[in-house]
Amino acid sequence: MTRLGALSFWYADIGLPRTRRAPLPGDSDADVAIIGAGYTGLWAAWYLRQLDPGLRVTLVEKHFAGYGASGRNGGWLSGGFSWNHQRYADTSSPEAVRALVRAMSGTVDEVIAVAEAQGIDADIRRGDELMVATNDAQHQRLLAETAHRVSWGEEDRVFAIGADETRARIRIPGARGAMVVTGTARIQPAKLVRGLAEAVERAGAVIHEETEVTGIAPGLLTTKRGRLRAPVILRCTEGFTATLPGLRREWLPMNSAQIVTEPLPPEVWAQIGWEGHEILGDFDHTYCYCQRTREGRITVGARGVPYKFGARLDRDGTPDAETVRRLTAILHRHFPAARGARIDHAWCGVLGVPRDWCATVGLGADGIGWAGGYVGTGVSTSNLAGRTLADLALGRQTELTALPWVNRRPRAWEPEPLRWLGVRAMYRLYGLADRAEAAGGGPSRLAALGNRLTGRG
Repeated sequence: MTRLGALSFWYADIGLPRTRRAPLPGDSDADVAIIGAGYTGLWAAWYLRQLDPGLRVTLVEKHFAGYGASGRNGGWLSGGFSWNHQRYADTSSPEAVRALVRAMSGTVDEVIAVAEAQGIDADIRRGDELMVATNDAQHQRLLAETAHRVSWGEEDRVFAIGADETRARIRIPGARGAMVVTGTARIQPAKLVRGLAEAVERAGAVIHEETEVTGIAPGLLTTKRGRLRAPVILRCTEGFTATLPGLRREWLPMNSAQIVTEPLPPEVWAQIGWEGHEILGDFDHTYCYCQRTREGRITVGARGVPYKFGARLDRDGTPDAETVRRLTAILHRHFPAARGARIDHAWCGVLGVPRDWCATVGLGADGIGWAGGYVGTGVSTSNLAGRTLADLALGRQTELTALPWVNRRPRAWEPEPLRWLGVRAMYRLYGLADRAEAAGGGPSRLAALGNRLTGRG
């Protein structure tokens, strides 16, 4: 029987925390207060303490460190740039955007270096990202996306391969080719966030769990456990931002879900290939993301029910039956040799989506900072965000604080029911476009219409 929820398979793999860190003990003071003990908040705390070992850094977390997307994601340490290059360039310059692209690429080595130095075993395996096209329309997108990314400075790590080279790496039925992104890695996300939290504590920061924030004001966090005073407050809540007072329309909590198979036997892997353990996706408009785990399972992720009315969240990662069915269909389509495999676990979570679909990090004149809106590439982006927040909090002017995503403030999402209708319509149009293209049609205009509805294109 498939296990549903319980946060994620990644926690089933290592076990949920048996005990929780102590909550905020009452009214307290700090130099920097951080809301959220996921990747972003933990990286910010880590770099703050590296830059200033005497700094009093306190993190408050509603549940436990790694409860959210940091412990539920697809395990892609990609260093990729998944946002609209031109939108950043419109408020800076093309060269500034290329600097952001280079900084993102460097996050893979940075995360791995810290993990190795701190003894964090997160099943990290270096390799490539492989984005496969399985019909003519997808292949046109593949070539266009490859050329686009090369034009923005990724000529040393992004290239296209043909059908034969793709089959030599992985045997996905109907593959016409793939876009290869070098310099990426696969991880076990819950292991990384747990190890990072422990490293942050060893560095001298304090994490208080089971401490829900009920109010944010300059210099003051109000929680159910007491007040935390700090001249700098960093909001690192990503997809959970909509749960904070006054921020329901800041970033839309987009839902994503995954399944994982039982460990597959050697004879099944012989049919699939995938000996390079690449992180794997496709060029569907409703794209999927997959990995081959350390013990020979396949994880498949994609959008399920993309957004719940009123910015509601899941219940401890429990997906609906239709989402599990859709993910299983993707598994069987791309990996028919695994059709007989048991689905051991299914789970879901949320990621943050700004109105312009472009990630942002910043610090206001009031001392309140933020980072997020990663739109699904948070494993690597959160590291760059954490480093940047540390520089901003300490008033440092660096190459990172000059990047064009710093202090970017997109407008808020529309009130309900407009945003619910828009997002649901977008994914409905994506699905129609994918089916039309799979049937042999050329690139569908329906997806472009969906993008215009929500400002994604």
